[in-house]
Amino acid sequence: MTVRLLAALALIAPLAACAGGPASGERYANELDALAADCRDRGGILSPTGGQTGDPARDNVCKINGQAARAG
Repeated sequence: MTVRLLAALALIAPLAACAGGPASGERYANELDALAADCRDRGGILSPTGGQTGDPARDNVCKINGQAARAG
């Protein structure tokens, strides 16, 4: 019985890991793109913090050097 349970878990575990796959990766990429665009609009460049939390806002910071150009 224990062997069957372990075998079933071994088969199910990889499927559970895929549950957050492409959809969450796509969400991260979309959020990262939006952050980068917002940062560019403010005259900055998005840079990684070194963190890997799965939250683009925590994993990156907008570095702004100098003064932003003024409109008009």
